[in-house]
Amino acid sequence: MAALLHVCVTCRAGAPADPGAGDDRPVAGARLLDALLAAGAPAGVEIRPVRCLSACDHGCNLALSRPGAWSYVYGRLNEGDVPEILRGAALYAASADGIVPWRERPDIFRRQSIARIPPMEP
Repeated sequence: MAALLHVCVTCRAGAPADPGAGDDRPVAGARLLDALLAAGAPAGVEIRPVRCLSACDHGCNLALSRPGAWSYVYGRLNEGDVPEILRGAALYAASADGIVPWRERPDIFRRQSIARIPPMEP
């Protein structure tokens, strides 16, 4: 199964939620998803929207997961980070257990990790 790159599409990246403001532009998380989809997923990675990763203070957020591997949540990301996000996702997908050696990880993955979650054991 492919590694899943979950992108929080409800993330406002610190902007206040004001549905009455008449601002119908996509929120920051949706723009990040659009930029990732436009760039194209690397081999072995599927990009999926998710409604909330509950890390709102750290937005924009995404998570990487796959069965039998460590999962990660990353935050403080934006559209300018797309090349490094996709590079990191490709490295994650190619790893045996979800752990990419520290020095090989993109800088944003080293510095902007919110959580590392152990694999579920059968």
